[in-house]
Amino acid sequence: MNKLERRKLIETALGKREADLKIENANLVNVFSGEIYSASIYLCGEYIADTVESKNDTNKPAKKIIDLKGKYLAPGFIDSHLHIESSHLTPYHFAEAVIPKGTTTIVADPHEIGNALGEEGIDYMLNASENLPMNQYFLIPSCVPSVVGLETTGAEFNSEIIDKMLDKERVLGLGEIMDYIGVINSDKRMEDIIDVAYQKNKFLQGHAPEVTGNDLSAYLCGGPVSCHEVRNGFHAKEKIRKGMTVDARESSISKNITSIVENIKDFKSPRNFTLCTDDREPKDILEKGHINDCIRTAVKAGLDPIEAVRAVTLNTAQVYNLEKLGAIAPGYKADMVVFDNLKDFNVETVFFKGKIVAENNKMVAEIIKPSLETENKNTVTVKDFKADDFRIKAPIENGTMEIIGMEYISRERSVTRRKVFTVNVKNGYIDLQGTELNFVAVVNRYPENDNIALAVVENFYLEKGAVGTTYSHDSHNLTIIYNKAEDAEIICKRASESGGGVFVAEEGKIIDEVLFPIGGMLSKKPAKELSVDIERMNNLLKEYGIRTDSPVTRPSTLALIVIPDVKMSDLGLVDVVKQEVIKQF
Repeated sequence: MNKLERRKLIETALGKREADLKIENANLVNVFSGEIYSASIYLCGEYIADTVESKNDTNKPAKKIIDLKGKYLAPGFIDSHLHIESSHLTPYHFAEAVIPKGTTTIVADPHEIGNALGEEGIDYMLNASENLPMNQYFLIPSCVPSVVGLETTGAEFNSEIIDKMLDKERVLGLGEIMDYIGVINSDKRMEDIIDVAYQKNKFLQGHAPEVTGNDLSAYLCGGPVSCHEVRNGFHAKEKIRKGMTVDARESSISKNITSIVENIKDFKSPRNFTLCTDDREPKDILEKGHINDCIRTAVKAGLDPIEAVRAVTLNTAQVYNLEKLGAIAPGYKADMVVFDNLKDFNVETVFFKGKIVAENNKMVAEIIKPSLETENKNTVTVKDFKADDFRIKAPIENGTMEIIGMEYISRERSVTRRKVFTVNVKNGYIDLQGTELNFVAVVNRYPENDNIALAVVENFYLEKGAVGTTYSHDSHNLTIIYNKAEDAEIICKRASESGGGVFVAEEGKIIDEVLFPIGGMLSKKPAKELSVDIERMNNLLKEYGIRTDSPVTRPSTLALIVIPDVKMSDLGLVDVVKQEVIKQF
């Protein structure tokens, strides 16, 4: 704010200058005092000039007056952690979907597209999010690849590259530091990456699934300050008590808010507690909501409504040092949300920088869609693999043998364990016919690399055909789960020629697909159109046996080599804890 803007605000607050807008009879949610009371709010340009309790309002001059007639007014909602790529929407189509839900600010980690396209991917996200009627802030990915030496991605970010990227506009800090083992063990690469952000006083976002006790303390001493990978209330209590910010998550896959709130609701207004969406599909955004749905879930679980609003406004703004955001008070940005009640949080009107940008669940402000070269490039380069490349060669010709593979511990969770399977061998190859096991392949999709790794997985529940995706955390190589090698072959070819997406094949034919031609992970379609495509794919995958909340996302969890205990990469079966490739037999 320059001195002219400050002068105008002062004059408006004193009543010497007409306010651009007066909002009266608002039930103001005051996140500083923890009160709700009838108030008038005076706006000058992008800022709030004054807030005053209705009974003390002197009716200062205003060009325009909006009477809320007792509806609730809160600061614009802030999502503390998410990946835009998980919605498969471009940043501008994402904005179209979430602004009507009350989200005026997000802090996104673009490590998905960073792993695929490197710095070009980060620049794309920044360019595609310019001049939007919301704030889209970003963190520079700390783990590209997620663990060096255990997967091959489209780029590698070292401390020098990250140091440079931290100076880009709208970059707040370092994205989720997933290599928690590297941090705890004082790995030089992680030390150097953390240090460049630390020396610039940038935010250090953590990622510490199931890390407790001494290891958690060591991780915090290493620099990271937050965690969205808290899956139960017991861990949330420990992390909050140790000063770690817990970003309670309600994504399309992982739903952790209820468990966390039930265990921490007796805490006295912890400042290190926020809510986030992490990975949310377009259909969930359009039908359930965005961060407003997280508030609703938290309140239903027993969190006080004002505390729930604080968790997506003031708490988040202060954690990220977002000055003049997260509250309705003199000198603050006029980002505000109007909603009907403290139970459902149905958003009716959204203000951004003092202007109405959405009403009645529809955008009012125009969103300018830029023309960007990255959107027209095919970035999926896959070798012309044949069916035989997807068969696991055995050390014997016929009979039975043991092979180390992976098993999911539940239909919903992404955690997998090492398991030894006894399998049949026929004509020199592993034969899974008559079992509930599936084959999995991770195929490298980047130039000058033809890596392919094969393994066996249990409890994936693919009853027939094959499913493949280029949206595969965090390497975003092509992951294929299949029963017959011929189906894997056809998915491989289709992914390469189309630029990426999600594909289902059966009997050597593509049955259905949802294309993600931008970086192999983003669609060019708006949320309403893409939602229909993804819902159709979800229903098909359920018919094929993958009956989870988000079947389309399930395949991507196989390659998530920072989630315990065993995962897959293009280099083979990976022991996540020991950080080594497993010899399968």
